[in-house]
Amino acid sequence: MATTLHERLHSSDPGVRRVAVLDLPYSDEEDDIVPLLVAALADPDASVRLEAARAIEGYEEPDVLEALVPLLKDVDPEVRRAAAITLAELKEPASAPYLLPYLVDEEASVRVAALHAIRALRVEAAFEPAMQALGDVDAGVRREAVGVLGYLKKPEAIGALTNAAANDPDQEVRRIAVGALGYASAVSIQPTLGRVLADPAWQVREEAATTMGKLGLALGVPDLVRAMDDEFWQVRVKAARSLGKLKAKPAVHALCEALRHPMSNLRKEAVIALGEIGDTRAIVHLELALKDPDSDVRKLSKLALTTIQLNGGAS
Repeated sequence: MATTLHERLHSSDPGVRRVAVLDLPYSDEEDDIVPLLVAALADPDASVRLEAARAIEGYEEPDVLEALVPLLKDVDPEVRRAAAITLAELKEPASAPYLLPYLVDEEASVRVAALHAIRALRVEAAFEPAMQALGDVDAGVRREAVGVLGYLKKPEAIGALTNAAANDPDQEVRRIAVGALGYASAVSIQPTLGRVLADPAWQVREEAATTMGKLGLALGVPDLVRAMDDEFWQVRVKAARSLGKLKAKPAVHALCEALRHPMSNLRKEAVIALGEIGDTRAIVHLELALKDPDSDVRKLSKLALTTIQLNGGAS
């Protein structure tokens, strides 16, 4: 009967080998567990490969990557998923070359996993494959491609991301693309964001409202004011937040109206925005908000009033 860890890893019983792999990270018998985990990644039994793929997270040695990355195409779907999750935790740009061939793999699920794993590595070599993947027939691939381009923050991608934000048939691709445009400083994307604020999906509209504020697009204020009438309060919250960041005086009326909305999250954002804008027209409305049923709204209203009064306001 196998007793040592080494013997159990070489047992004829896959169940014994699987448990041995589970024990490896906690064992005092082996000084270097990496070669043993690498060997387990090639085990004929899927359950052993699965546990090895999970256990090897955090190791980025070449021999690890040479054994782990091909598991994205493993015959067992659970092993594939485990490999994809582990690879998504890669930190070193030097690991990217092992993933690059899989960015154009014939299987969509492999392309998705490889793009997701390479995203945070921010390597130039991923730019062209990601640009190509924006035209992929699989929405999941396009989503991950947008994520890669968003991380790379290359000006050359702005046109393609703008097109994806406005026109991709998948709402999640559009949403992610809008968020990815958050690095763009060009005012030229403002008209696109304005159109996206009318997107059929509220999650996309919400992202557009956030991105306008992040970019400081003052030309987007009229669009954001209109978004304060959105049927979804979540969109209104982000519009209010961005209007505050932009210190948008034309939004005072809409923000004061929002102080009567039944959703306290929106009332809080409206109060904060009015304080940031600092317009004295908001004082009477903020004074009423001092009696709001929500304690946070009351506290924030007091702060906003203090801010406006200290700064003298602006009519």
